Amino acid sequence: MYLYTYILFAMDLLKVSLVLGTFGIWSGSGAEPAQRVDVLEELKLGESFSGVLQVRGFHNQSRAFLFQDSWRNVRASAAVAEGLLQKLRGRIEFTLLLTLKQERLNSGVILSIHHSEQRFLELESSAPRNEIRLHYHTQDQRPHTEVFPYRLADDRWHKISVGVSSSHIVLHVDCSRIYERVVDTPAMDIPALSSVWLGQRNAAHGFYKGIMQDVQLVLMPQGHISQCPDLNRTCPTCNDFHGLVQKIMELQDLLAKTSSKLARAEEKMKSLDGCYCEKTCSLDGEVYREGDAWIDGCRNCTCSNGTVKCEAVYCPPLLCAPDTAPTYMPGACCKECQPVCIFRGRVYVERDKKSVRDAEGNCQLFECQEHSMNKVDDPPCPELNCPELEQISLTDRCCKVCRGHDFCAEGSSQICVENSECVNLEAGACCSCKDGFRSLRDDSAYCQDIDECAEGKHYCRENTVCVNTPGSFMCICHTGYIRIDDYSCTEHDECVTGQHDCDENALCFNTVGGHSCSCKPGFVGNGTVCRALCDGLCQNGGSCISPDTCICQQGFTGKRCETDIDECLDGFVECDSRATCVNLPGWYHCECRDGYHDNGMFSANGESCEDIDECEMERHSCANDTVCFNMDGSYDCRCPHGKNCSGDCVHDNKVKHNSQIWVLDSDRCSVCSCQNGLVMCRRMVCDCDNPTADLFCCPECDPRISSQCLHQNGVLTYSSGDSWVENCQQCQCLRGEVDCWPISCPPVQDCEFTAIPEGECCPRCVTNPCQANTISNDITKTCTDEHGISRFSGSTWTKHGTECILCQCKNGHVCCSVDPLCL
Repeated sequence: MYLYTYILFAMDLLKVSLVLGTFGIWSGSGAEPAQRVDVLEELKLGESFSGVLQVRGFHNQSRAFLFQDSWRNVRASAAVAEGLLQKLRGRIEFTLLLTLKQERLNSGVILSIHHSEQRFLELESSAPRNEIRLHYHTQDQRPHTEVFPYRLADDRWHKISVGVSSSHIVLHVDCSRIYERVVDTPAMDIPALSSVWLGQRNAAHGFYKGIMQDVQLVLMPQGHISQCPDLNRTCPTCNDFHGLVQKIMELQDLLAKTSSKLARAEEKMKSLDGCYCEKTCSLDGEVYREGDAWIDGCRNCTCSNGTVKCEAVYCPPLLCAPDTAPTYMPGACCKECQPVCIFRGRVYVERDKKSVRDAEGNCQLFECQEHSMNKVDDPPCPELNCPELEQISLTDRCCKVCRGHDFCAEGSSQICVENSECVNLEAGACCSCKDGFRSLRDDSAYCQDIDECAEGKHYCRENTVCVNTPGSFMCICHTGYIRIDDYSCTEHDECVTGQHDCDENALCFNTVGGHSCSCKPGFVGNGTVCRALCDGLCQNGGSCISPDTCICQQGFTGKRCETDIDECLDGFVECDSRATCVNLPGWYHCECRDGYHDNGMFSANGESCEDIDECEMERHSCANDTVCFNMDGSYDCRCPHGKNCSGDCVHDNKVKHNSQIWVLDSDRCSVCSCQNGLVMCRRMVCDCDNPTADLFCCPECDPRISSQCLHQNGVLTYSSGDSWVENCQQCQCLRGEVDCWPISCPPVQDCEFTAIPEGECCPRCVTNPCQANTISNDITKTCTDEHGISRFSGSTWTKHGTECILCQCKNGHVCCSVDPLCL
């Protein structure tokens, strides 16, 4: 009942918080100073960086910085970088703000936080591609690039805001929301010694050219409000209000359904109201509750947290009266004062017996009873079957017994209670503790276990560990050792027995308590996994199967797999007539031709391409005096019968006359012409033998050394206009600057699990969910972990009883693997 009440209270609280949270987008102000990092101020820009000049900013009185030279080195010091990263680590909500004016045609990095080749947060603007790119690492340690098509490098001032809130990214440009996307959640698990660069990726690449000011990291969501206060509305619009009402109605419906489910759950829980769960203890078949205390023999025991803990009973010292003496009584752990008798000069305790023979040899039996020795009857003596010389007389009875008589069988063993056994003597019996136990009192009727391991009374030798057991101990061999006898172990030679994990191309060396592996000559690795060593290494995901021999991945060829197979050129692929084959590194796809678009089925050979009706969609260039007529893959501007049409075209809302030729305002390298109402545009044809060739439009004709680019490895150089593939990015050298963007991958349809094969860049369908690195999570397909708990698809947990085995639910399939970060 309490649980139900609490849940209802929580739901009410959720209802209020959601409503308040919705209104919260219209309230509040800028970030507190503690939640704002001024990057320019932290770097002390202008004081110690060459290649950066202080200039007038977006406002006349504001301060900005011009990034102009490609030999600059704007990098935060180790102390400043660590202070900035410390604030950013682990954050799932933050906003990057800045104001900039980027030169036309420039492709550069605005801010980069990376460690080695791993980019944890990098913002880049590319003029050749008209793109803004956000590079980061996902929570499953995969590099990811989110591309936003937008022309930022236009030599104009722009306010930029990139807001990250878990898996939600919002891009604002000039206080207008341009993009809002749900992406793989960025992980700000930035390692130590990571570097922070401004206006460049590193000392050799990604140089931004232009002006920057107000570069800030706001450590909270919706940080764009501090840049654009007008977006912080105090009252919702009508559209906002109607949207809010709709959300409240949906929430109320959800609450009603949840309340109904909780009501049914309460009915089922009523039977549990009277139950109280607690840990219990078990000893000698008896079950005890938590906190119970009891006496077990001569021990005081308690049940604590499911474990029985016992201690010896404390016996206080006795002060007995003169006519009494301390003695053990049946069922008692401590001695008690009992009456004594004086008989013929000797002292006897209550119930002690004494046999006496008179002058005639007759036996009389006396027993101490209440301070006096009283005569008692003695039962008739049984006939003995032993010689008279083997017969012995006893002091507590009149009947003789044969030597070796079993006194324990007569009942003396009943006084030997716990971990004690009865021992026959010549004229009686006594108690003696069993091996491995010590006496709790001086008659040894009660005994307790000796912890030989803790007291050092064991015989375990080297390579073992002592484990105490009731009345004894065990010597357990260390891992990697085998037993010789009960007390010692010797080293286990895993190499000889074959019980090792060395690769077949490795050598096994036995070591103390284990073994080590070392790859054979011609192979490299850690010994557990050895790969053949190929001179120059196998490229593009190729595998070195033996020294100097590469097996290439599909789509590549060559001795080192260095050559991409052009499936389009070599005739391996036949695309639909409405599509054209586009070669990719190691792969290809069929892309719809101009005048066609995909219908959403994304068939592999382009059969899903269908005609675009330019006339209906008003994507034609026909003048007003002509009529647009749609054709398969194109359109035609037809003159109505009886009219004299000009054949002019409409392009960019301007009239172009028939046969007119012009250069695009937005791209001086493209030439367009108007032919009977149709606009045809093409890139300029570059003739590098022509000395008047436009080097801006024909970068491949630029022979200047200053226009060359350095490869990411710092060794190779490329001429202007050259292209190459690096780390699944298409790179191009343009006038001395390198621009890279993610290669295009064909869409993968009707595929629940996808994986990117090693050495490839694009995902492919896989049937084994544990091999997939990308899945479409279906929350209805749950998994059951080792505790019987249901897990939603996409959830992860550490396997019970382990520290480094991480499990994940993938649409009803449990996939477990060793977490490399844990080792």
